Amino acid sequence: MELGTVISINTGLPETVKFGKKDISTGINKSPIGTQPVYLSRTGLNGDGQGDLVFHGGADKAVCVYSAEHFPYWEGRWQREVLPGAFGENFTVSALTEHEVCIGDIWSVGETVVQVSQPRQPCYKLGMKHQLPELAHEVQLNGFTGFYLRVLAEGHVRQGEKLLLTESHPAAITIAEANRVMHIDKQDKAGIRSLLAIAELSESWQHTLAGRLEKLEAE
Repeated sequence: MELGTVISINTGLPETVKFGKKDISTGINKSPIGTQPVYLSRTGLNGDGQGDLVFHGGADKAVCVYSAEHFPYWEGRWQREVLPGAFGENFTVSALTEHEVCIGDIWSVGETVVQVSQPRQPCYKLGMKHQLPELAHEVQLNGFTGFYLRVLAEGHVRQGEKLLLTESHPAAITIAEANRVMHIDKQDKAGIRSLLAIAELSESWQHTLAGRLEKLEAE
């Protein structure tokens, strides 16, 4: 089943930038690589990197995906053109949004097989990139977060390739629903339990939600 298209592949290596009085390392500045094929390993795309490996990157977050379906919204908000890579994403995709994508779904993209692992959790660096300090919070509230993929089978990918659904996860919990539980209805114990029941949910989200549930049940 065809889901959408990779309309741009974006990469960028970490760089040191000034943020207030601090120098920080960040890989959020991604640029399109064009139509050339690029190898996608279990830890990410060749030529790509993250500045903070505690909160970014790793097997559960090998590929950051963002939907171009959200670009018109942001263009209206910012009164300027929004281009691929604007949200630090590796894959800018068509058609798909957080309401269609489910945790644990498996796709084929080019030579690769990937699996949806968690929503993207935007941090302050996204606001820094656009000089909009409240942007990360706004993204959490409106749910236009994007999401991450883990890589089940490595290979080459390129711009223009189709995203093909090969296996739907039986729980069918969308990225939008996961965002609701994590950021909006934080005391929804049933919602937390439903997410924790998905073995394919990333380790970091499992840890966060399990800790939250433990505190809620102790109250």
